Amino acid sequence: MSFFEQGSELQYHIKMKKGDVGRYVFLPGDPFRTDYIASFLDDAKLVAHNREHKTWTGYLDGVKVSVTSTGMGCPSAAICVEELIKIGADTFIRIGTAGPVRSPEDAVKYDGAICTAAVRDEGTTVHYIPIEYPAVADRHVIAALAEAAKARGLNYLEGITQSKDSFYGEVDPDSSPSGDRLKERWKAWQMGNVVASEMEAAAIFVISSIRKKRAGAIMNWGNMADTIQVACDAVRLLIKQDSKN
Repeated sequence: MSFFEQGSELQYHIKMKKGDVGRYVFLPGDPFRTDYIASFLDDAKLVAHNREHKTWTGYLDGVKVSVTSTGMGCPSAAICVEELIKIGADTFIRIGTAGPVRSPEDAVKYDGAICTAAVRDEGTTVHYIPIEYPAVADRHVIAALAEAAKARGLNYLEGITQSKDSFYGEVDPDSSPSGDRLKERWKAWQMGNVVASEMEAAAIFVISSIRKKRAGAIMNWGNMADTIQVACDAVRLLIKQDSKN
Protein backbone atom coordinates (compact mmCIF):
# COMPACT_ATOMS: atom_id res chain seq x y z
CA MET A 1 0.00 0.00 0.00
CA SER A 2 1.43 3.39 -1.01
CA PHE A 3 1.66 6.44 1.23
CA PHE A 4 -1.28 8.10 -0.52
CA GLU A 5 -3.52 5.02 -0.19
CA GLN A 6 -3.28 5.11 3.60
CA GLY A 7 -5.85 7.22 5.44
CA SER A 8 -7.37 10.38 3.98
CA GLU A 9 -8.47 10.70 0.35
CA LEU A 10 -7.11 14.26 0.45
CA GLN A 11 -3.74 14.70 -1.19
CA TYR A 12 -1.17 15.36 1.52
CA HIS A 13 0.18 18.73 0.36
CA ILE A 14 -2.49 20.35 -1.82
CA LYS A 15 -5.33 19.16 0.47
CA MET A 16 -7.72 18.28 -2.34
CA LYS A 17 -9.50 15.21 -3.65
CA LYS A 18 -10.98 14.06 -6.95
CA GLY A 19 -13.66 16.45 -8.13
CA ASP A 20 -12.04 19.52 -6.60
CA VAL A 21 -10.19 20.53 -9.77
CA GLY A 22 -10.77 20.47 -13.50
CA ARG A 23 -8.59 18.65 -16.00
CA TYR A 24 -7.14 22.02 -17.07
CA VAL A 25 -5.00 23.74 -14.42
CA PHE A 26 -3.05 27.00 -14.51
CA LEU A 27 0.15 26.87 -12.45
CA PRO A 28 1.52 30.17 -11.13
CA GLY A 29 4.26 30.06 -8.54
CA ASP A 30 2.85 32.70 -6.20
CA PRO A 31 -0.17 31.75 -4.02
CA PHE A 32 -1.39 35.37 -4.11
CA ARG A 33 -1.34 35.34 -7.92
CA THR A 34 -3.98 32.59 -7.91
CA ASP A 35 -6.53 35.17 -6.71
CA TYR A 36 -5.86 37.36 -9.74
CA ILE A 37 -5.93 34.49 -12.23
CA ALA A 38 -9.18 33.23 -10.67
CA SER A 39 -10.79 36.58 -11.48
CA PHE A 40 -10.52 35.64 -15.18
CA LEU A 41 -12.60 32.47 -14.59
CA ASP A 42 -16.38 32.26 -14.32
CA ASP A 43 -17.87 31.52 -10.88
CA ALA A 44 -14.47 30.82 -9.30
CA LYS A 45 -14.44 29.45 -5.76
CA LEU A 46 -11.53 29.01 -3.35
CA VAL A 47 -11.04 25.27 -2.87
CA ALA A 48 -7.98 24.85 -0.65
CA HIS A 49 -4.90 26.61 0.66
CA ASN A 50 -2.15 24.63 2.37
CA ARG A 51 1.49 25.71 2.56
CA GLU A 52 2.41 27.26 -0.80
CA HIS A 53 -0.43 25.53 -2.66
CA LYS A 54 -3.57 27.65 -3.10
CA THR A 55 -6.33 26.53 -5.45
CA TRP A 56 -9.36 28.15 -7.03
CA THR A 57 -11.76 26.33 -9.35
CA GLY A 58 -14.08 28.01 -11.83
CA TYR A 59 -15.17 27.65 -15.44
CA LEU A 60 -14.20 28.64 -18.98
CA ASP A 61 -16.85 28.06 -21.66
CA GLY A 62 -18.77 26.00 -19.12
CA VAL A 63 -15.86 23.61 -18.47
CA LYS A 64 -14.25 23.27 -15.05
CA VAL A 65 -10.80 24.93 -14.91
CA SER A 66 -8.54 25.39 -11.88
CA VAL A 67 -5.55 27.42 -10.80
CA THR A 68 -3.08 26.06 -8.24
CA SER A 69 0.11 27.74 -7.04
CA THR A 70 3.24 25.59 -7.16
CA GLY A 71 5.43 27.68 -4.87
CA MET A 72 8.95 28.61 -5.94
CA GLY A 73 11.27 26.07 -7.50
CA CYS A 74 11.08 22.58 -8.95
CA PRO A 75 10.76 20.58 -5.69
CA SER A 76 7.42 22.11 -4.69
CA ALA A 77 6.24 22.28 -8.32
CA ALA A 78 6.89 18.54 -8.67
CA ILE A 79 4.82 17.75 -5.56
CA CYS A 80 2.00 19.97 -6.80
CA VAL A 81 1.82 18.41 -10.27
CA GLU A 82 2.07 14.85 -8.94
CA GLU A 83 -0.85 15.40 -6.57
CA LEU A 84 -2.97 17.25 -9.13
CA ILE A 85 -2.53 14.34 -11.54
CA LYS A 86 -3.70 11.93 -8.83
CA ILE A 87 -6.99 13.81 -8.54
CA GLY A 88 -7.73 14.08 -12.25
CA ALA A 89 -5.82 17.00 -13.80
CA ASP A 90 -4.13 16.26 -17.12
CA THR A 91 -3.37 19.59 -18.80
CA PHE A 92 -1.11 22.20 -17.20
CA ILE A 93 -0.11 25.72 -18.20
CA ARG A 94 2.52 27.44 -16.13
CA ILE A 95 1.87 31.19 -15.90
CA GLY A 96 4.60 33.35 -14.43
CA THR A 97 7.37 35.85 -14.76
CA ALA A 98 10.81 35.24 -16.20
CA GLY A 99 13.99 37.03 -17.12
CA PRO A 100 15.11 37.29 -20.75
CA VAL A 101 18.36 35.43 -21.44
CA ARG A 102 19.51 36.09 -24.99
CA SER A 103 19.78 39.88 -24.75
CA PRO A 104 18.30 42.83 -22.82
CA GLU A 105 16.63 43.91 -26.07
CA ASP A 106 14.30 40.92 -25.88
CA ALA A 107 12.54 42.54 -22.92
CA VAL A 108 11.68 45.49 -25.15
CA LYS A 109 10.88 43.65 -28.39
CA TYR A 110 8.74 40.85 -26.88
CA ASP A 111 5.93 40.56 -24.35
CA GLY A 112 7.42 37.41 -22.85
CA ALA A 113 8.10 33.80 -23.78
CA ILE A 114 6.13 30.70 -24.71
CA CYS A 115 8.38 27.86 -23.61
CA THR A 116 8.74 24.88 -25.89
CA ALA A 117 11.25 23.07 -23.66
CA ALA A 118 13.41 23.66 -20.60
CA VAL A 119 17.08 23.33 -19.69
CA ARG A 120 17.15 20.98 -16.70
CA ASP A 121 19.47 23.21 -14.67
CA GLU A 122 17.90 22.05 -11.40
CA GLY A 123 18.19 19.12 -9.04
CA THR A 124 14.66 17.72 -8.86
CA THR A 125 14.10 15.94 -12.15
CA VAL A 126 17.22 13.73 -11.88
CA HIS A 127 15.29 11.95 -9.11
CA TYR A 128 12.77 10.96 -11.79
CA ILE A 129 14.85 10.10 -14.84
CA PRO A 130 18.44 10.54 -16.12
CA ILE A 131 19.52 14.00 -17.25
CA GLU A 132 19.61 12.92 -20.93
CA TYR A 133 15.79 12.84 -20.94
CA PRO A 134 14.48 16.15 -22.37
CA ALA A 135 12.08 18.50 -20.61
CA VAL A 136 9.67 19.19 -23.48
CA ALA A 137 6.30 20.93 -23.55
CA ASP A 138 3.28 19.36 -25.22
CA ARG A 139 3.02 20.54 -28.83
CA HIS A 140 -0.76 20.98 -28.69
CA VAL A 141 -0.56 23.22 -25.63
CA ILE A 142 2.22 25.29 -27.20
CA ALA A 143 0.27 25.62 -30.46
CA ALA A 144 -2.80 26.82 -28.53
CA LEU A 145 -0.74 29.41 -26.63
CA ALA A 146 0.88 30.66 -29.84
CA GLU A 147 -2.46 30.92 -31.63
CA ALA A 148 -4.05 32.73 -28.70
CA ALA A 149 -1.18 35.22 -28.45
CA LYS A 150 -1.30 35.96 -32.18
CA ALA A 151 -5.05 36.53 -32.05
CA ARG A 152 -4.50 39.21 -29.40
CA GLY A 153 -1.72 40.86 -31.39
CA LEU A 154 0.91 40.00 -28.77
CA ASN A 155 4.49 39.06 -29.51
CA TYR A 156 5.88 36.21 -27.41
CA LEU A 157 9.22 34.56 -28.06
CA GLU A 158 8.94 30.81 -28.60
CA GLY A 159 11.85 28.70 -27.42
CA ILE A 160 13.77 27.05 -24.62
CA THR A 161 13.75 28.31 -21.06
CA GLN A 162 16.32 27.67 -18.34
CA SER A 163 14.91 26.21 -15.12
CA LYS A 164 17.31 26.96 -12.28
CA ASP A 165 17.44 26.41 -8.54
CA SER A 166 19.10 29.65 -7.43
CA PHE A 167 17.51 33.03 -8.14
CA TYR A 168 20.50 34.92 -6.74
CA GLY A 169 22.87 32.71 -8.67
CA GLU A 170 21.43 34.43 -11.74
CA VAL A 171 21.03 38.01 -10.56
CA ASP A 172 24.13 38.23 -8.34
CA PRO A 173 26.64 35.54 -9.41
CA ASP A 174 29.62 37.55 -8.16
CA SER A 175 28.47 37.00 -4.56
CA SER A 176 28.83 33.23 -4.97
CA PRO A 177 32.06 31.18 -4.65
CA SER A 178 30.87 29.52 -7.88
CA GLY A 179 30.32 32.84 -9.62
CA ASP A 180 32.72 32.20 -12.50
CA ARG A 181 31.05 28.88 -13.28
CA LEU A 182 27.59 30.47 -13.14
CA LYS A 183 28.59 33.25 -15.54
CA GLU A 184 30.20 30.76 -17.92
CA ARG A 185 27.01 28.69 -18.00
CA TRP A 186 24.87 31.80 -18.51
CA LYS A 187 26.96 32.67 -21.55
CA ALA A 188 26.37 29.15 -22.87
CA TRP A 189 22.60 29.58 -22.52
CA GLN A 190 22.84 32.87 -24.41
CA MET A 191 24.86 31.32 -27.22
CA GLY A 192 22.38 28.44 -27.34
CA ASN A 193 19.44 30.84 -27.84
CA VAL A 194 17.76 30.07 -24.53
CA VAL A 195 15.02 32.69 -24.39
CA ALA A 196 14.12 32.98 -20.70
CA SER A 197 15.11 31.96 -17.18
CA GLU A 198 12.68 30.78 -14.50
CA MET A 199 12.44 28.10 -11.80
CA GLU A 200 9.64 25.56 -12.38
CA ALA A 201 9.05 24.57 -16.02
CA ALA A 202 11.53 21.66 -16.17
CA ALA A 203 9.78 19.73 -13.40
CA ILE A 204 6.33 20.43 -14.82
CA PHE A 205 7.38 19.28 -18.30
CA VAL A 206 9.31 16.17 -17.23
CA ILE A 207 6.65 14.88 -14.84
CA SER A 208 3.87 15.57 -17.33
CA SER A 209 5.76 13.65 -20.02
CA ILE A 210 6.45 10.69 -17.73
CA ARG A 211 2.82 10.56 -16.56
CA LYS A 212 1.47 10.94 -20.14
CA LYS A 213 -0.10 14.34 -19.44
CA ARG A 214 0.17 17.70 -21.24
CA ALA A 215 2.02 20.83 -20.16
CA GLY A 216 3.17 24.16 -21.50
CA ALA A 217 4.32 27.49 -20.11
CA ILE A 218 3.88 31.15 -20.90
CA MET A 219 5.82 33.80 -19.03
CA ASN A 220 6.18 37.53 -19.19
CA TRP A 221 8.52 40.31 -18.14
CA GLY A 222 5.83 42.94 -18.43
CA ASN A 223 2.05 42.63 -18.46
CA MET A 224 0.64 39.77 -16.37
CA ALA A 225 -2.95 40.51 -17.42
CA ASP A 226 -2.11 39.92 -21.09
CA THR A 227 -0.37 36.65 -20.24
CA ILE A 228 -3.36 35.38 -18.26
CA GLN A 229 -5.72 36.34 -21.07
CA VAL A 230 -3.60 34.40 -23.57
CA ALA A 231 -3.51 31.35 -21.27
CA CYS A 232 -7.30 31.45 -20.84
CA ASP A 233 -7.81 31.75 -24.59
CA ALA A 234 -5.43 28.80 -25.10
CA VAL A 235 -7.48 26.65 -22.73
CA ARG A 236 -10.64 27.62 -24.61
CA LEU A 237 -8.97 26.38 -27.80
CA LEU A 238 -7.92 23.13 -26.09
CA ILE A 239 -11.44 22.63 -24.74
CA LYS A 240 -12.83 22.95 -28.26
CA GLN A 241 -10.21 20.57 -29.69
CA ASP A 242 -10.66 18.03 -26.91
CA SER A 243 -14.44 18.00 -27.38
CA LYS A 244 -13.88 16.61 -30.89
CA ASN A 245 -11.68 13.74 -29.72
